[in-house]
Amino acid sequence: MEYVGQVPAPPLDRFIDDVYCLTGVPTHRRMNVPPMPSAHLFLNLGDPVRLWDSDPSVPPVVFADGWFMGLWTRRFLFEYPARVRLVGVHFKPWGMSPFVDMPATELRDRWVPVDAVWRRSLDRIRNRIGDLNSPAETLRVVEAELRSRLAEAPSRGLGLVLRTGGRLETSHGVVPVGALTDAAGVSGNHLAAQFKSHVGVTPKRVARIYRFARLILSADTRRPFDWAEAGYFDQAHFGKEFKDFTGCTPTEFLDLRRRHPAESEFPPIPDE
Repeated sequence: MEYVGQVPAPPLDRFIDDVYCLTGVPTHRRMNVPPMPSAHLFLNLGDPVRLWDSDPSVPPVVFADGWFMGLWTRRFLFEYPARVRLVGVHFKPWGMSPFVDMPATELRDRWVPVDAVWRRSLDRIRNRIGDLNSPAETLRVVEAELRSRLAEAPSRGLGLVLRTGGRLETSHGVVPVGALTDAAGVSGNHLAAQFKSHVGVTPKRVARIYRFARLILSADTRRPFDWAEAGYFDQAHFGKEFKDFTGCTPTEFLDLRRRHPAESEFPPIPDE
């Protein structure tokens, strides 16, 4: 498959990591996705995509059009069609907040149809990009749509979350929450409440996801993981979290990566 992405121009880049097109024939149809520090918008221009939650109590879904996903705190699985044509947006963990009029907690660990978030908009957007052959032109249209939906006045507390979230992003989650509250000049409860409002989870949970993302995206398949270097206090805790987040042990993960090398910054692994 071909991935063509770009970082949007300011001020969208404060909220969005990239806007992208994904097209072609997938090497692996079914993929296992660990929690990543990102929320998503997917616009599907091809055949239906199937998704499964790692929580067995949640029924699987099939999307033929488009869906939003808030920050995920557990893994999920998806199955590509035989040929893929997707347009997507990787929001920063707090990045969806100024574009949607929904509490972040209602999008956490959920996939929600686009029209449930942006009322009666999906057909119009898909019609605008459906006949475009150039990825650059497609991304320009999606970026213009996002720019038109960016709230003019930031909602209460978003500035605090942006500043604090920026520290979590640049440190890859390796910063104590106490240091974040001291730097922000607010209480831990206040910071947690603002993160829940704009991200859906506490800053401690965001730090944990950033830290884990850094670990697996920089994995060296030639040697075992160093759980202490990764910021874990004991090997048992590391092994349990790794299994919860990926569905496999650290050893199994490295074996999969050796057999199926990942493209740069691409976290999903084949579901075997």
